[in-house]
Amino acid sequence: MAKKAKEKKGKKEKGTEKSPSQKWKMYNEEGKRINKICAKCGAGVFMGKHKDRWACGKCGYTEYIKKENKA
Repeated sequence: MAKKAKEKKGKKEKGTEKSPSQKWKMYNEEGKRINKICAKCGAGVFMGKHKDRWACGKCGYTEYIKKENKA
């Protein structure tokens, strides 16, 4: 078998680094949390809001949002 030539890894371009943590996005102007806290994990673990549910990324706990019928 023929050996494959390895590609040389070049230096990363400036500006491709990850941005720092943006914890300020978790709070509103009054200082209250925007997202819910996980019921199983406790304080310090936020749940992610999706279209039809709240979900914890750490333990997998899910709360579904009830749809209201407009009649």
